[in-house]
Amino acid sequence: MTSLKRTHESGPLATNISSKTYVRSTRSGKVQKIVREVYLRTDIPCSSQLCKACLEFAPRNASGQAQPFVLSDKPGGTKTFPRGHYLVPDTNALLNGMDLFEQSSAFYDVVILQTVLEELRNRSLPLYNRLISLTKSEDKRFYVFFNDFRVETYIQRETNESVNDRNDRAVRQAVKWYSEHLAAQAGKDTAPVIVMLTDDRDNIRKAKKEGVEAVTLREYIGSLADGENLLDLIPESQSQAREDINRGLQPLYPEYFTLSRMMTGVKAGLMHQGIFNVSPYNYLEGSIKVPAFAKPLIILGRENINRAVDGDLVVVELLPQEQWKQPSTKIIEEDTVTKNEDADAEQQDFVSDREKKALQEQVKRTHKSGSESHPRPTAKVVGVIKRNWRQYVGHIDPSSASKGSSQGRKLDSVFLIPMDKKIPKIRLRTRQVSELLGKRLLVTIDAWDRDSRHPVGHFVRSLGELETKAAETEALLLEWDVQCRPFPKTVLDCLPKEGHDWRVPGSTEDAGWRDREDLRGLLICSIDPVGCQDIDDALHARKLPSGNYEVGVHIADVSHFVKPANAMDAEASVRGTTVYLVDKRIDMLPPLLGTDLCSLKPYVERYAFSVLWELNDDADIVNVRFTKSVIKSREAFSYEQAQLRIDDASQQDELTQGMRMLLALSRRLKKKRMDAGALSLSSPEVKVQMESETSDPIDVKTKELLDTNSLVEEFMLFANISVAAKIYEAFPQTAILRRHAAPPKTNFDELAEQLRVKRNLELRTDTSKALADSLDACADPTEPFFNTLVRIMATRCMMSAEYFCSGTQSYPEFRHYGLASEIYTHFTSPIRRYADLLAHRQLAAAIGYEAVHPTNINVRHRNAQMAGRASIAYYVGQALKGRVAEEDAFVMRIFSNGLVVLVPRFGIEGLIRLRDLAEPEPESEFDAETFTLTTTGSRELKVELFQKVKVRVHDEKDEKTGKRGVKMELISA
Repeated sequence: MTSLKRTHESGPLATNISSKTYVRSTRSGKVQKIVREVYLRTDIPCSSQLCKACLEFAPRNASGQAQPFVLSDKPGGTKTFPRGHYLVPDTNALLNGMDLFEQSSAFYDVVILQTVLEELRNRSLPLYNRLISLTKSEDKRFYVFFNDFRVETYIQRETNESVNDRNDRAVRQAVKWYSEHLAAQAGKDTAPVIVMLTDDRDNIRKAKKEGVEAVTLREYIGSLADGENLLDLIPESQSQAREDINRGLQPLYPEYFTLSRMMTGVKAGLMHQGIFNVSPYNYLEGSIKVPAFAKPLIILGRENINRAVDGDLVVVELLPQEQWKQPSTKIIEEDTVTKNEDADAEQQDFVSDREKKALQEQVKRTHKSGSESHPRPTAKVVGVIKRNWRQYVGHIDPSSASKGSSQGRKLDSVFLIPMDKKIPKIRLRTRQVSELLGKRLLVTIDAWDRDSRHPVGHFVRSLGELETKAAETEALLLEWDVQCRPFPKTVLDCLPKEGHDWRVPGSTEDAGWRDREDLRGLLICSIDPVGCQDIDDALHARKLPSGNYEVGVHIADVSHFVKPANAMDAEASVRGTTVYLVDKRIDMLPPLLGTDLCSLKPYVERYAFSVLWELNDDADIVNVRFTKSVIKSREAFSYEQAQLRIDDASQQDELTQGMRMLLALSRRLKKKRMDAGALSLSSPEVKVQMESETSDPIDVKTKELLDTNSLVEEFMLFANISVAAKIYEAFPQTAILRRHAAPPKTNFDELAEQLRVKRNLELRTDTSKALADSLDACADPTEPFFNTLVRIMATRCMMSAEYFCSGTQSYPEFRHYGLASEIYTHFTSPIRRYADLLAHRQLAAAIGYEAVHPTNINVRHRNAQMAGRASIAYYVGQALKGRVAEEDAFVMRIFSNGLVVLVPRFGIEGLIRLRDLAEPEPESEFDAETFTLTTTGSRELKVELFQKVKVRVHDEKDEKTGKRGVKMELISA
C-alpha cells in the first residue's frame, strides 16, 4: 500500500484528489470538520498480458526488472463466452463459493478488486486468508486490482446509499472499465469478456441494465464443459433447503433472539455468553463455561441445544431452577438414536422415541441421585454470536443413499457422518452418490435453518478411499487444520541461493560474524530422540577456575535465515508449528533450513543463539548472558546413547564429564522446581514401531523416559525462564510470553471426590505445591501404574497454557502454574515453533543485536498436538490389524451403560458399552455415589472406578466414522 503514495520519476502519480468532508460534534459541543483525501492515480496496471499500455506501470523486482503480468493473453472460454473471459467476483460470490475458486479444473484469470478484498476481510478472516493464498498462486492467475485508487474506477458513496450498494456499484464500475480498457487494447471483437460473478439477484439486474456482463455461480458453472462435476460445490442456501424439503412444515427449533436483545440480556446478567462444547459421550448434552458460575452450565436436549455446533460462540438463558439437572451418566450416540433416517424426509419425528426415552432416563436419574439437592444450573441456547463452522471430514452414511443413487446423475440427498463425533450429521445434496460412497470426503456446512433437523452443507472434494493411509492421514490433518501444502515458490525463493552448500563464512571479518561470539572451541553436544534431524538445541558444561560451572544452551539461530514480513516468515506464521505424525513430519520451515542449515548437526559450524550461565554447586545463577554465536557440535546423541555414555565409568573424556556435570546440575534444578510446587503430570506416551521398507506399523511400545530426558528438559526450561525475564525487562509491554493459569478449584471436584470415595485419598488444590504433594501421595503399593493414571486424569482438569503479550496481563498473571515459574516463554525450539522465532527476535533486540516485530499462535500449537495424538491412535489401530491382544486396563470413567478404560501399553482409551458385553444387553444399576456399575441378567459383573481389568484389544473399522481404530472387549473385572 505504501508504494501507492510514491512519486513517479517523471512526475506525480496522483492525477486527481478526491476529498470527502465529515462533520461531527465533540463532547464539548464544538463542531469538527474532517476532510479525508484519496489520491487517485492512472498508473495502476490492469495486469493483462494483452495490454501494452500498462506495461510501463508494471511492478518491478529488487533488480528493477518489470514483473510479468498475471492475467493470461489466452484466457479460457466457455459455452457462453467462447472467445475467452476474465472473472470479477463480488464479495457475495467469494463468501458463497470459495471452494469453487480453489478448484484446479476452472476459475482462472480472476480479478480481485480491492473493494471486495477488504469487504471479505471484514466478513470472514478465514476466507480472506484462503483468497490471499490464491492471489499468491502462479497457476491460478488471481490479480488484486486497487480499484479504489484508480481514477476511472473510484466511486464515492452517494447520499442515502448503503455501504453494500456502494460496493456493488464499485464492482460494476470496475467491470465496465476493464471491458472498455481491454477492448481499446486488443480490439472489441477479440478482447476477452469481463464477467461479473455474483449470487445477488439485484446486483445482476442492475448490471444487465448498465450493459455489464453478469452471471450467478450456478449459471457460470453450467457454461463450463465439465461443470456438472462442480455443481455439488455450490452452497445450498437456506431458502433452497426450505423450498425443497420443508414446504408447509412448522419450524422445529426456537427462533434465535435478536442481537440487541442478547446484548441487553448479557449486560443485565440475565443471559450468558460462552463457547458451546458437546459431550464426547452424549450428543444430546452440551455445556458452556461462563464467569458467573463455578461449574459449566448444562445444555440438555436437541431443542435446548438449538442448532449450536461444537465450538460456536453462543448466548444462553438459564432454565427455571426446578429444571436444573446433574450431568449425564449415560452414553448416547447419534448413530444409534437416528439410525436409518431418510435424508429427504428428515423433519419426521424431530425428537424420536429413543431421544425422548434417553432424556426421560436422564431426568429420572437426577431425581434418584443422592445429589438431588445439588443439581447443576441448566440452560438453553437462545442465539449464536459467531459460528465456528469449518470444513469437516467424513463419509456418506450408506443407509441414507437411495437404491437408485447408483444410476444417472439425479440430485440425491444423503447424510455425511463426520469423523468428529461431536459434529452432527450433515445433509448433502449431490449428483455423485455412487462415486462418493466408500470415500473419505471434505464438506462444508452452509446453513442450519429452524425447520431443518440437521445442518445442510455441500461437498468440497474427495480425499480417497476409506482406510487408505494417504486418505486417512490427510483427513486427520484437515480435521485439525494443519497446513500441509507444499511450500510455494515465493517461500523457496527466500532460501539461501547456495542451498545445501551454504557455509558459515570462513573469515570472522565477514558480515555474518557481526557481533557473534566464536564458541567453536567448546565441547558442545546435542541429545534428542532417535533419528532426530531438526536439531534445535545443544548444550555444554565445564568447570571454571572459580569452582563454579559454565553451562551453555545453544539454540539454532533461525532468525538469521527467516526475516520479518518476508514470504517465508508469513508462511511460518500461518503454519505455526511443525507437526509430528507417526509416519512423517509436517515442517514449519522448508527442509533445507529445518534439517540442514539451521539444524545443529555435529561436526559442522552453525549459527546459534546462546544462553550462557555461571552456576554454583547448588545450581544458583551467579551470572547469565545472551549472545549470538557460532558453534560446532561435537556429537549428536540419542537419549539412550547419552545415558549409556554417562553411566559407563570407563568413559572419562571431557565431553562425557561435561554431560555428567549437566546431569548433576539438572537434578538440582528439578528439585528446586518441585520444592516450589511444580507439577509432574502425565499423558500416555507410546511409540509405534514401523517396518523399515513398507513403513507399515508392526508394534506399539511405551516410551521409556531416562535421566537424559530430564537433563535436556530442565535446561530448556531454565533457558526459557531466563530469556523470558530478559525480553520482559527490555519490552515490558510487548514481550511474547507463555502463561499457565491456576485451574479453578471446581475443576478438581469430581476427581477429588472419586479419590476420596474409592481410595480414601485427599486431593488438595489450594496451591500448586499442595496439589503436587497430594498427587505424590496418590499411590497404590500393589499397582505402580495407579499414580500415573491419577496424574493423567489430573492433567485433564488443568487449564491450557497460552501465549500472550506482556502488556495484556498484570505481572501476577504471568505465572506458569504447572512449572511453578513467575515468568516463562518459548525460546528453545525455533525450527519447529513460530513463537520461539518471535522470542529470538525480541531477545536479539534486547541485547542490541538488531531491531524488532506480535501474533496469535495458540490455536496452531494446540492443533499440532491433537493431530499428533490422532496419528498415534490411527497407527495403533493399523499395528493391531489382524491381531488380538489381551492387556491390562484401568477404569477411568463409568456410565450407567458403559465404561471408559485406559490401556497403558498402547496409551489409548476405549469405550466399552454394556450392549457389547452380551446379548441381550445386561440389566445394570449405576451407583453415582460410589462410582460403581453392577450388571445382572445375561452377564453379571461389578466394575468400579480406578479398577484394574483385563481387556481384549483388536482392530475394528468404526462404521459410524469410517475410521479403523481399536476395539476393546472386557474379559474380566
